[in-house]
Amino acid sequence: MSDVQAQYEAFPYPERDPADEARRLITGSPSDPREMDHFLWGGQRDWSRPLRVLCAGGGTGDGLIQLAQVMTSAKRPYEIVYLDMSQAARRVAEARAAARGLTGITFVTGSLLDAAEHGVFDYIDCCGVLHHLPDPAAGFAALRAALAPGGGLGFMVYAPYGRAGVYPLQEAFGALFAGMDPAARLTAARAVYDKLPEGHVFKRNPHVVDHEVSDAGFYDLLLHSQDRAFDVASLLDVMGQTGWDLAGFCKPAAYDPARFGAVPDGMDGPARWAVAEKLSGSMKVHVGYARAAGGAVPKGGMDRIPHLHGLPAAPLVKAVQAGKALPIKHGGETVRVTLPKGAAPVLAGVNGRRSLAQLAKGAGLDPIAFHTVWGPVEAALCGWGLMLYSNLLKGR
Repeated sequence: MSDVQAQYEAFPYPERDPADEARRLITGSPSDPREMDHFLWGGQRDWSRPLRVLCAGGGTGDGLIQLAQVMTSAKRPYEIVYLDMSQAARRVAEARAAARGLTGITFVTGSLLDAAEHGVFDYIDCCGVLHHLPDPAAGFAALRAALAPGGGLGFMVYAPYGRAGVYPLQEAFGALFAGMDPAARLTAARAVYDKLPEGHVFKRNPHVVDHEVSDAGFYDLLLHSQDRAFDVASLLDVMGQTGWDLAGFCKPAAYDPARFGAVPDGMDGPARWAVAEKLSGSMKVHVGYARAAGGAVPKGGMDRIPHLHGLPAAPLVKAVQAGKALPIKHGGETVRVTLPKGAAPVLAGVNGRRSLAQLAKGAGLDPIAFHTVWGPVEAALCGWGLMLYSNLLKGR
């Protein structure tokens, strides 16, 4: 058994209690079906067609449970294959699915490098896994081989700048505690960690907190034996080598250096994203979606259906009516966005079922007036992942 597998058998990650499913659903990016639709299918997927999903390195099941529950609640057909090398993590994921009565899931113990052996998939979730492989490029390539035509990938990989101090500690602990079993390594590392000077770069990093949450979190962050981070350039490079195109980061506005100041004319997208990452300094992960290289997304029009995402409608409308700036938290910073007051009646009608055309009609706006108020709304809210286009609830 490899050190990585031994870790996840001893400390399934993230630490979850299946009993908690009775009181909350853990949500996030990637793998919310509305977000998948927005980035991969232009908000225009026909959800009456069954969705075949692979949760590659599914861990204790956060992405799996979110996706299956949202699809079940929307009464949309799906089939999911959960694949992970840790039997301990699989047991937690199975128990969480059983607690919710979720069906349509096949649980498999194995490697994501064998993904194509399980067929092809419309959507692949791979969150927090590729950066732990001996050869991440082999992982990207294996998932590409399992992608159905027109399908896409939701990913999360570590980013370097927001993880300042993590890697020196991993290296030091690796040298000190080589050969110990996971439980002994954890005990020894905690004792050393408690004696680190307060000026240590890790202790001054406010962006990483997993070590404070649980034993599994401490181990995964500071004792992992196989861990690398991707900056924007290296992420795009490995995707390009393995047949992927970036469909989008989940918060594209965070990757726009123009929010910090003027940007030279002619700077292309990848260069802009890389500069923004360096200027931010707080990104500890990159979360986004990818599609097969060369694939195209249909461009929607007024038939698109917007959803507010993680943003309650009533307070939003009230703030817009009052001309108040919206505080948007991202990592260690707060961004303030002001939307035109004329957008309030349109936003009041957003319910995940009405199209843009219906919203314009309901607000009594002609096409020119509608686009005048809606353009800034779309740029700001979609830019920060607070609005998505999706047909998931169409006709529901």
